[in-house]
Amino acid sequence: MDFKNLFKKTNNLDKLRVSELQEEELRLKSRINRLRKEIDGIEREKKKLFNDGVGADMIKKKMIAQELKQLDMSGKLKIKNFLTLHKQYMFVSNLVIVKKYQRDLQITPVWSKIQSVSPEAFESALIKVNLSGKGFENILDDLNRIFAMDLSDSDTDVDEAEKQMFDIWSSVEAGSLDVSEAENLISMDKEIE
Repeated sequence: MDFKNLFKKTNNLDKLRVSELQEEELRLKSRINRLRKEIDGIEREKKKLFNDGVGADMIKKKMIAQELKQLDMSGKLKIKNFLTLHKQYMFVSNLVIVKKYQRDLQITPVWSKIQSVSPEAFESALIKVNLSGKGFENILDDLNRIFAMDLSDSDTDVDEAEKQMFDIWSSVEAGSLDVSEAENLISMDKEIE
C-alpha cells in the first residue's frame, strides 16, 4: 500500500481501511524482527572473529580486521534500515489506532488539527508518539499535545527520552547502577504509579 500518494495534499484518512493498515503493520513488524536477528547474528560473528584474532599472527589479524570492517559496514546498513522500518512501523501502528478511534475523534477539536496539518507534519508526529495500549482519553491527550506543540519541541522530547535511556545504559555498564535498578527506572509500572 502506498501511503505517500494517499496523503499528497491533505490527510485523507477516510480512504484508509483498518484491515490494510493492520496487514502493513504485521509486514513491517516481521521485517523488523528479521533485521533484528540479522543484526544480532552480525554482532555474534564480529565477537567470534575478534576472539579468533587474539594471539594470532599479524597476517591473520589483518585478514580478520578486513572481515570485521566488512561486517561492521553491513551491520551499520542493517541498523539504518532497521531504524527506517521502525519509524514506518510506528507511523502505521499509530495510524491504525487513529483510524479505530476516527469516529470518536471526529467530534473533538483535535480532528480539525489532524485534517489541517501538513502530511509531512502528520507523519512526523505519529512517528514520535506511541498510542499503543492507551485508552481514548490518553490518545486524545497525546494527539492534542503533539499537534499543539511545534515539531522542534517534539524533537526535544524524543531526544531527551533517548538521552535518558543511554544514560541508564552507561550507568549499568560503568557499574554504578544495578541492572534491576535500571529495569525499575524504565519499567512501565513506574509510569502507572
